[in-house]
Amino acid sequence: MGVNRFVLNGISYHGHGAIKEIPGLIKARGYKKAFVASDPDLVKFGVTNKVTDLLKENGIDFTLYSDIKPNPTIENVQHGVAAYNESGADFMITIGGGSSMDTGKAIGIIVNNPEFADVRSLEGVAPTKKRTVFTIAVPTTGGTGAESTINYVITDVEKKRKFVCVDPNDIPDIAVVDPDMMASMPKGLTASTGMDALTHAIEGYTTAAAWELADVLNLEAIQLIAKNLRKAVENDPDGREGMALAQYVTAMAYSNVGLGIAHSMAHTLGAVYDTPHGVACAMMLPIVMDFNKDYTGEKFKKIAEAFGVDTTGMDQDTYRKAAIDAVRQLSVDVGIPTKLEKLKEEDLTFLCKSAAADACAPGNPRPATIEQFEEMFRQLM
Repeated sequence: MGVNRFVLNGISYHGHGAIKEIPGLIKARGYKKAFVASDPDLVKFGVTNKVTDLLKENGIDFTLYSDIKPNPTIENVQHGVAAYNESGADFMITIGGGSSMDTGKAIGIIVNNPEFADVRSLEGVAPTKKRTVFTIAVPTTGGTGAESTINYVITDVEKKRKFVCVDPNDIPDIAVVDPDMMASMPKGLTASTGMDALTHAIEGYTTAAAWELADVLNLEAIQLIAKNLRKAVENDPDGREGMALAQYVTAMAYSNVGLGIAHSMAHTLGAVYDTPHGVACAMMLPIVMDFNKDYTGEKFKKIAEAFGVDTTGMDQDTYRKAAIDAVRQLSVDVGIPTKLEKLKEEDLTFLCKSAAADACAPGNPRPATIEQFEEMFRQLM
């Protein structure tokens, strides 16, 4: 079986009202000033304030940094590093979805490892020497699970590509997963981030490096998402709580075992068309599952059952189809489109080459040729 490494974030708090723990966590460690990284919409709609108000009430100094873009760029990161160094902060709080978390991870890593200031040199398995600055991560979307992963993704605008950085030094010290922080998420974002979590769980469960410890987590996450995503989209508090847990649980696993080509293809769609990551994942997932099905043993039977399908008496082809259908149905039910209008014939070559070169591609259980990538992209047209 070989040796399997498993990296987890040190401490996490879960449940409604969990953010109230934050001031005590800071004081117990003697930190003085927070660098709060959060995106402008969350600031505008009063979500970030839920945490910064607690800091104010407890006399904890902070600087708010909100120059965060949905697909964070190299420039965003460099600007953030300069802002952190100017702020006099001695730790960081990231509040938001994958974009705030990823920007924060890159900032924290470069602050403590300034030799990577160009950002591009962090691509792949980053050879950093020091841990990131002390970080408390507070997710506001039920999808990316970035608060418990060792990955982050940055967009290289110049080269029209996204690159993935993998680094155990970037994992937040403390994750505070409070479903109340997700309550103001609009339907579309709830749906797309939830489908991102499902893509993590299914790709992580079927990836080439999958093993038992990760499988247990990913399978539980699939079950939680099948049960809770529709409810979360309707802003049901139990649905929100279920999705908050699901995204964290699958992230613990996929971060360690890797993903597959649904993510490779989603990354390139995001880089070329600025397609929201979760939407791109949701559109690719059933297509990629169909491509991979003959390479997944009995795993699709377990996926179908996690969606509540009774697989008694089903042969392999039938339960595989049932799993793919259940995923496709969930995606449609939560309002994800099945076609990408922006997709142009003349971009296909670049998209395919870019997806093939993506860091997630080698994890796919079935290797894909450029022609096969094209065939899959065409299903979105």
